[in-house]
Amino acid sequence: MKSIHVKLAIAIPLMLLVGCGKDYLEETPSEFLTQEQVGEAASVNPAVIEGTISGIYSTMFEVGSGGTTGHDDFGHKGYDIYSDFLSGDMALSVSTYGWYRADITEFQATTDYTRTRNYIVWRYYYRIVRSANLVIDALGGNDFVPELEENKYLMGQAKAIRAHSYFYLTQYFANSYDPSAEILPLYDDPADLNGPKVTTSEIYALMEKDLDDAISLLDGFARGSKSQVDKSVAQGILAYVLASKGDSHQEVMNLTEEVINNYGYTLMSAEEITGGFNNLNTPGWMWGVDLTVDSGLDLVSWWGQMDLFTYSYAWAGDAKAIDIDLYNAIPANDALKAQFSEPVGAYEDLMPLNKFYDPNRVIGGQANITTDYIYMRVAEMYLLHAEAAAKAGNTSAAQTMLKALLNERLPSTAYVDGLSGQALLDEIYLQTRIELWGEGKSYLSLKRNQGTVVRGANHLSNVGVPISYDDERLTFEIPISEIQNNPFISTQN
Repeated sequence: MKSIHVKLAIAIPLMLLVGCGKDYLEETPSEFLTQEQVGEAASVNPAVIEGTISGIYSTMFEVGSGGTTGHDDFGHKGYDIYSDFLSGDMALSVSTYGWYRADITEFQATTDYTRTRNYIVWRYYYRIVRSANLVIDALGGNDFVPELEENKYLMGQAKAIRAHSYFYLTQYFANSYDPSAEILPLYDDPADLNGPKVTTSEIYALMEKDLDDAISLLDGFARGSKSQVDKSVAQGILAYVLASKGDSHQEVMNLTEEVINNYGYTLMSAEEITGGFNNLNTPGWMWGVDLTVDSGLDLVSWWGQMDLFTYSYAWAGDAKAIDIDLYNAIPANDALKAQFSEPVGAYEDLMPLNKFYDPNRVIGGQANITTDYIYMRVAEMYLLHAEAAAKAGNTSAAQTMLKALLNERLPSTAYVDGLSGQALLDEIYLQTRIELWGEGKSYLSLKRNQGTVVRGANHLSNVGVPISYDDERLTFEIPISEIQNNPFISTQN
């Protein structure tokens, strides 16, 4: 499991100076290579850029990459926790230390643009965007196709990562998909400092072009580790982007079908789904990161916030549990029910004790994180395919794909044959929430399906209050630092 790990060193001193607005940027010192010199060197030596790509991957799990010292600031998986809380499917059932309670579960950040959590989400994803821009520019620019095969693969990864970050920005900072609404600044060049908000359609056009390019550029790329983006991952990201628009069902079906059929991923078995979700080499995982002691993560990490078996907040007093109503919706004979502890009146009630755990299973035991992070798995492709097929009116295809997934969990899936129309869509939405609980995907599904959050009794606030997917409380605010430092932005979305 630990044969490969993400490189933490960065080959050139051009990265990790990026945020949004000129106050986050520094001029490159004269003793370092210029961007032009790096581009020239990269044209004959891909290793010049390879280190920078590795640095971007490292930033995705880096502590403080959102610009703060908060113990909820540790990269992309940190915002998965935010979104799981916002979706209502994750409950903060016990709060001793206060992480997430006020800003996220009580919506103080999402209704007050001066709160820090708005800043760290914005800052993190734009930092990744600007880092990707440096790579793309050094390799020839947005419309250039490198001659060297290695550089094509690096360009493809950079474009996919840039699109991935813009996608999450569109989800976190816009209430709903409105092509004409101005929502975000668009930066596609490292020279860009400040800019006005552009329309949703412009952001989506960049994402779709980036991902189409990435799919082409990554054709034939045999990655050394699932920590890297390959063609299948780029196709998966594009499927998410198109699904969020709500009008590209056949394209989503085509992309997800290709991922399912052509890359050898297998659905996690009944044994694997209670096996800890801790190993990047799991055949059903498409993308993640292989964490080692050298990665330097401890309590301040996704595992530190989520896992009872890690020296962590989840062990010490901030319990994260499945929403009790969602738990009750899981049939007793569904293998996924066993992922969660039964509600017996204890601290551990409904915590994912058998879904996410350090293999040693010593309560509070894992101090240095060596359990891996998951970003994407093939089950998501089955669910996206079923959802798109149902929305397109292709009931048979939706039923077939949903049953293929459920066959790994349920003794019988015959009931699916009797579902059609809205009932079938509702079942796919429910199964998405159950299958992907705690993986940061419920919020995306909530928005795609225009759902309503109704928190169960094991939440600490807003129990039983219906909250629509497009409610202001479920979307972050443009942070005050951006309003103050970017002369082109003065209003919220």
